[in-house]
Formats: sequence, C-alpha cells, structure tokens
Amino acid sequence: QVQLVESGGGLVQAGGSLRLSCAASGRIISIGVMGWYRQAPGKQRELVATITRGGSTNYADSVKGRFTISRDNAKNTVYLQMNSLKPEDTAVFYCNADRITYYSGSMPSNEYDYWGQGTQVTVSS
Repeated sequence: QVQLVESGGGLVQAGGSLRLSCAASGRIISIGVMGWYRQAPGKQRELVATITRGGSTNYADSVKGRFTISRDNAKNTVYLQMNSLKPEDTAVFYCNADRITYYSGSMPSNEYDYWGQGTQVTVSS
C-alpha cells in the first residue's frame, strides 16, 4: 500500500559529499517523524538523524556538523545531505517513518515504524 524508496547512495572518496533521498509512495495522507539510520557490517543499526513534520531535527553526535536532514512534506520526501564523509560512515543507510497515514481503499489506515529497503554508502580512504 505504501513504500519508502531510498536513492542517492554510492561510492565516494573521503571528504566528499552525497545526498540521499527517501520518497514515500502510495495514497499518503501524512507522515510523522522521518529519519535516517545506518548499519555497518557487523554492527547494529544506529540512528543518524530524525526530523519532525514541523522541521525539528535530531542528530547522532558522530554526524553533527557534517550531515543535514531535511524534508519536503508536499513531496513526502526526506533528504540527508552528507558532507565531509569519512570511511567510518560506510554503511547501508535506511529511511524510516514512525507513522504513515494513507488511504487503503476509502478508509484511512496507518503503518507504524516503516522502513525502506536501504541504500549502500561506501566511503573510500
């Protein structure tokens, strides 16, 4: 009924930049908090950044000052601008929405804690 689709990952040299996008598709009515998480090989998934509908943001200490999260509510899209990338940023990045309200048939429905499929970011030294 709904999907979160990430794009923008790839291979970049240390010090470079990437911009990730995550677009929600379906008959979306509204989306709650959206965020980016990442999982490096052999490690647990961790928070990168979150943003509320009103634009309030929260960042992991490891990315403060280098990454910027933003969203376009009209496009149901969240972005992650990543600058000054480091090899330790290498991971699969996942988009998350804590709540997606959408039309299922003619009735509003909710999905909670919804994840995208992930996009690989690799930073070479």
